[in-house]
Amino acid sequence: MKDTGKHQGLRNQLVSVLEEKGITDENVLGAIKKIPRHLFLNSSFEDYAYQDKAFPITAGQTISQPYTVAFQSQLLNIKKGNKVLEIGTGSGYQTAVLCLMGATVFSVERQNELFKQTSVLLPKLGIRPKHLSFGDGYKGLPSYAPFDSIIVTAGAPFIPQPLMAQLKIGGRLVIPLGEGVQIMTLLIRINETQFEKHELGECRFVPLLEHKN
Repeated sequence: MKDTGKHQGLRNQLVSVLEEKGITDENVLGAIKKIPRHLFLNSSFEDYAYQDKAFPITAGQTISQPYTVAFQSQLLNIKKGNKVLEIGTGSGYQTAVLCLMGATVFSVERQNELFKQTSVLLPKLGIRPKHLSFGDGYKGLPSYAPFDSIIVTAGAPFIPQPLMAQLKIGGRLVIPLGEGVQIMTLLIRINETQFEKHELGECRFVPLLEHKN
């Protein structure tokens, strides 16, 4: 599991690309500059790991393009120590970004094969989320709620009610909404019953699957 000076140079270039595309959060950019994205990909993609592109991973899923990871992370407005719920651990790359931003990360993955891979990979890289679990992202993690922020890394046809319930007042929920092409959506919880909604452009994610027992 090598991370070379060449890889670091490619990460620096990637950060410059993200800045040109409008990512301004130094916390986000700093995390992306440090994380060896090539180690989250199949080795056949290593030469392309620092291009701003999505790639296929295990179980028919994808690792999101770095801009999407950065954009969603920036929308969360994370402060050190914030409790963040991630729905869709996937490759673990987004999880790693959140951890390096100083978040206390709780993450749920629907695909058992991916869950097992990521549970091994992240500790090898020195990245330690507070809690990784295999289960249904639509249900969130009520026993660990409430959360300062919630990030959904798959396209959902609707906003799951349990996720809204598990968000702190003042908290932020970032979710791609829709089927096929989604709309990146930010919800800010105003009080017990009210949420402020912002729609932030089109995106494409794999679908958010429910866990079938």
